[in-house]
Amino acid sequence: MLSVAEAVARVVGDVKPLDVERVPLLEAVGRVLAEDVRATYTLPSCNNAAMDGYAVRADDLRGATAESPRRFRVLETVPAGRFPTHPVAAGEATRIMTGAPLPMGADSVLRVEDTDGGVDEVRALNDRDCGKNVRPRGEDFREGDAVLAAGEAIGPAQIGVLASLGSTMVPVRRAPRVAILGSGDELVDLDQFDRVAAGEKIIASNSYTLHALVSALGAVPVPLGNAADTPDAMRDIFRRAVELKPDCIISSAGISVGEFDYTRDALGWLGADLKFWKVRMRPGAPIGFGTIAGIPWIGLPGNPVSVMVTFELFARPAILRMLGHRRLFRRPVSVTLEEPVRIGARLTHFLRAVVTAQPSGALTARLTGPQGSGILTSMARANALLVVPADKPEHAAGDTLSALLLTPAAHLAEQFAL
Repeated sequence: MLSVAEAVARVVGDVKPLDVERVPLLEAVGRVLAEDVRATYTLPSCNNAAMDGYAVRADDLRGATAESPRRFRVLETVPAGRFPTHPVAAGEATRIMTGAPLPMGADSVLRVEDTDGGVDEVRALNDRDCGKNVRPRGEDFREGDAVLAAGEAIGPAQIGVLASLGSTMVPVRRAPRVAILGSGDELVDLDQFDRVAAGEKIIASNSYTLHALVSALGAVPVPLGNAADTPDAMRDIFRRAVELKPDCIISSAGISVGEFDYTRDALGWLGADLKFWKVRMRPGAPIGFGTIAGIPWIGLPGNPVSVMVTFELFARPAILRMLGHRRLFRRPVSVTLEEPVRIGARLTHFLRAVVTAQPSGALTARLTGPQGSGILTSMARANALLVVPADKPEHAAGDTLSALLLTPAAHLAEQFAL
């Protein structure tokens, strides 16, 4: 049986980034750059003003005080989008607006509030702006610079950079199509909720959870529903999945050792190449990975919590790799336990937890409550997975462990504070 790290490495090593497509600029938000982006020009193209004021020479400004101001003859006013027509010589200034090109000879912008606001002649009341308030040519980027790197997620800032470079079409990795299927005679869809209320069946919540998990990553869910617990039904749903030629197949349930777990039979019938079938972890020890007709398959357990934990550890990095991301994993953070933790030995445990930032900046963690793998609401309450190593199953309050922060909410606060 593989360790979690060994199994993750095997999954990520077998999955490759998808092919490149070009999409309109505003449709690229949330996608991943497939190629490096280089600057086609220099920005700023010349020295320009970083604020409204007067373009002057630092040598002329130096030593100015309110008691002994420096006087400048104002040559002209240059708004943004216009170019100066006169160079600045000794004792001269140009009234200039933010973003306007600096006239030749000037190397400083004297801010308006440090002057008497003169029109034809202006007096400088201090010299704190000597050599300042100028955006030098190429401060942002120079022609030929690598501005954005392949594998970088495209957010609002990247959209702005791409727009500034004139990129109307953006090279990104194609969004993977992920077939989602499950199994279980006990499962029904939402249109049969009356049977759930009567205690006869349970909602196939894993189908909805997986749909949301896949969508949240920017991939395209392809739902196939749930098969009955028979060999023929399992073979049929996997056959249909393969015929759709998705980029990945994710199944839930049917991979344990139960009498009605027929996933392995269906995979064998289809000639699947199985890489592993079990991992030393809890929840989620029964998890499989392989390829079916060259399509990566990830087989998740059936319990709702196990589905989400194993998706987080195995399916998420696989999908991110297909999308072209460079950073596939969440960086663990150190947390201090608010309560003791005792679990069974031999398996790495991933416990649902709430991580809180204390006023000191330190992170503390407490469990969401009972850790049964069927307690779906425990994942809704959690913002982190607390990692308890197999070789040290018992920890006291105050001990330090690693945690994986799952949601942006773990970094959010109800009140503004700096």
